[in-house]
Amino acid sequence: MKKAICMLLVCALLSLCLVGCGNDGNSDYTLVIGGIGPTTGVAATYGTAVKNGAQLAVNEINAAGGINGMQIKYLFEDDQHNPETAVNAYNTLMDKGMQILMGTVTSKPCIAVAEVAREDNIFQITPSGSAVDCIKYDNAFRICFNDPDQGTASAQYIKQQNLAQKIAIIYDKSDVYSTGITEKFEAKAGELGLNIVAKEAFTSSSATDFSAQLQNIKNADADLVFLPIYYEAAAYILTQSKSAGLETKFFGCDGLDGVIDQLGEQNAAAAEGVMLLTPFVATAEDAKTKKFSQDYKAAYGEMPNQFAADAYDAIYTIKAACEKANVKGDMSVSDICNALKAAMLQIEIDGLTGKMTWSANGEPNKEPKAMKIVNGIYEAM
Repeated sequence: MKKAICMLLVCALLSLCLVGCGNDGNSDYTLVIGGIGPTTGVAATYGTAVKNGAQLAVNEINAAGGINGMQIKYLFEDDQHNPETAVNAYNTLMDKGMQILMGTVTSKPCIAVAEVAREDNIFQITPSGSAVDCIKYDNAFRICFNDPDQGTASAQYIKQQNLAQKIAIIYDKSDVYSTGITEKFEAKAGELGLNIVAKEAFTSSSATDFSAQLQNIKNADADLVFLPIYYEAAAYILTQSKSAGLETKFFGCDGLDGVIDQLGEQNAAAAEGVMLLTPFVATAEDAKTKKFSQDYKAAYGEMPNQFAADAYDAIYTIKAACEKANVKGDMSVSDICNALKAAMLQIEIDGLTGKMTWSANGEPNKEPKAMKIVNGIYEAM
């Protein structure tokens, strides 16, 4: 009898120890946040930056005591910028006990994951998924601007700064990010009286040779080319424009962030003077940006881009919402989601990418910024 009682006491003590240590992410002392994005493949620059930026925030928060006494358990899965792979990554994270989703990084995978995240009623905040449908359900929010907002804001900025009289567009008609921005840019440009003299398209299968598009733009005598595209194709366009003798300005959106690394040291001069709309400039002199950039470079050997900053802000947004809603680790995924949906409408974040509040549709309210590439460095305009 005594032996049985002793065994029961030992089991009880072991159980308490496991709970106190936050075992498996289901206790009051651990909160499991999952991330999804491309760390391999064509968009790896974006996903790697998000993974790393979020990790910096997680490290800081855990060192400072966590969230409501909980340590963050941060898990990240590679989706290779592929919707089907992203859904598989989501399922893997759910099997590992994910309670909140920070992702995904790019739009098509984010839209695919949003469908299954809605079914589970798990809170989802994407740092950089900019297509409108990334957050079409009420469990989803975002840090970045959406595609229509980027298109509209780009046209407004070009007009306000009197950057061009004749504008050409090169866009990817096979990509939801590019087409969404282009549509709104054209609409706002027409409203503002901007003159679009050429509109050139390509697809993901023809994203290396832009000689025909550049010749058409040269013939149209455009003095600015709007590039609502990702950095891989932009690198080809910039280098080929020099070979074609095209002397014009280039203006893009957040997808161009990463073009310097894509060009490499040998071709970096091709990006000189390129302008892009983005909420973060790593070389800004404010104390918050300087510390983040220094910490990021120390940890990862390079300067952060906007995607790293978006992810950093996303983790701190989760923290603020969890604290506002008094989230505990033993709450169900659905209960956490319902609590955070309400809290998101009540918090304000002074982040790396600006001061933010959120609307009920999941969109952030913040001011856009623009930067310019000068001597291989992003500088605020």
